[in-house]
Amino acid sequence: MNKPEKIVGILGGMGPEATVDFMQRLIKLVPAKDDSDHIRCVVDNNPKVPSRMKALIDGDGENPGPCMADMAQRLEKWGASFLVIPCNTAHYYYDYVKNSVNIPVLNILDLTTNYVVKHFPEVTNIGILASNAVQKTKMYEKCFEPYHKNIIFPDKIFQNRLLSLIKDIKKGLCGEEQQQELQVIVDHLITKDANLCIIACTELSVIASTFKSPFVDASQILAMRVIEIIKEEKNN
Repeated sequence: MNKPEKIVGILGGMGPEATVDFMQRLIKLVPAKDDSDHIRCVVDNNPKVPSRMKALIDGDGENPGPCMADMAQRLEKWGASFLVIPCNTAHYYYDYVKNSVNIPVLNILDLTTNYVVKHFPEVTNIGILASNAVQKTKMYEKCFEPYHKNIIFPDKIFQNRLLSLIKDIKKGLCGEEQQQELQVIVDHLITKDANLCIIACTELSVIASTFKSPFVDASQILAMRVIEIIKEEKNN
């Protein structure tokens, strides 16, 4: 009897477009010949998770951690073998999720850090394209600190433009105008000596395939790790 394939549980809705984009990445990474070749996912696409920005930037929002923990527990109950959170900012509350379940929880920041260190060891200056909350909490600085990498965020005016762009994508605006705006911000990071940029917002991942600069995408790295876990399970 074949061993049951692992099921990935997705804490989604942060935002919904980013969650769908992440699932599309999973689909594209599988060399499927039929439906049954694809990965089984259990998804809570919950746009009602309290705002991470209100909690971390405004300081007057509800703590999203308990809601995310509840989602994680439900996904585990529904059969998930391991969990992913396709939202960089939400990883500020990663421990709420990890400590609430008895199954592994992948960490998009750790995976991205390890990927960059392994595949781009020569890179010293890393540009981060992320929400203001990721900048404020210094999540990526803490990840890369042991590797002596210099983390570069856009200057304030460009960071505010980036936040506006993220909000546009949440509204469903994902066209050429938004892609051009992202390129302008990336070009700005290059002028600040960034050797490599990280798409560290899964909203930005929705439109990030077109710009012309060295980059890695945290959402893609997370998706690749999911595929690796499923393959490892099949081969054991």
